[in-house]
Amino acid sequence: MTNTLYCFGESGNAYKAALALELAGVDWTPRFVDFFKGAARSPEFLAINPMGEVPVLDADGTLLTQSGVIQKWVMDTTGALGDADPLEILRWTIFDNQKISGVAGPLRFMMNFLPEDKRNPDVNGFLSGRLKAALGVLEGELTNRDWLAGDTLTCADISCAGYLFYDEPFTFSRTTYPAIDAWLTRISETPGWKHPYDLMQRAFGTS
Repeated sequence: MTNTLYCFGESGNAYKAALALELAGVDWTPRFVDFFKGAARSPEFLAINPMGEVPVLDADGTLLTQSGVIQKWVMDTTGALGDADPLEILRWTIFDNQKISGVAGPLRFMMNFLPEDKRNPDVNGFLSGRLKAALGVLEGELTNRDWLAGDTLTCADISCAGYLFYDEPFTFSRTTYPAIDAWLTRISETPGWKHPYDLMQRAFGTS
């Protein structure tokens, strides 16, 4: 079986899919999408995913889009990363999409990759407040447990942690959240874990 993930390193959503594939032992190959040069909006890419975004997994001819869908495919196909109540995994995946990644992604983009003259401090301030509230929920949960949805690492953890491994500033500091910090360390100590820039090619700043 040939599994190709359309992705680029700066995408936390692509990282969730890539890390799930990697930790589950799936044989996969990254295919670089030059997002910052408009590749995701090209006719060729839109023919693959009309949503115009990564990740896209070509699983031996079956195209899957959205990180949560790809993670579910990983769990269903391999039996890995899903040892918990499926509804709990889904609950945290939706929480992440709406409250963590859905805020951290735009905030990190605007603070680091948008031209400085187009950065809006009011928008960034609003998003940082939303992110702080969501991370407070996450910190509270992880103060009382090692993993979000069960007794071991699942895709719930991978989903919520996706953007939190990036080093670019987006108002998140691990030192502010000791339970999140310990949780991220547990994830990074999992055999096979890799940083997003070690799993996928970076796009920003490339010629």
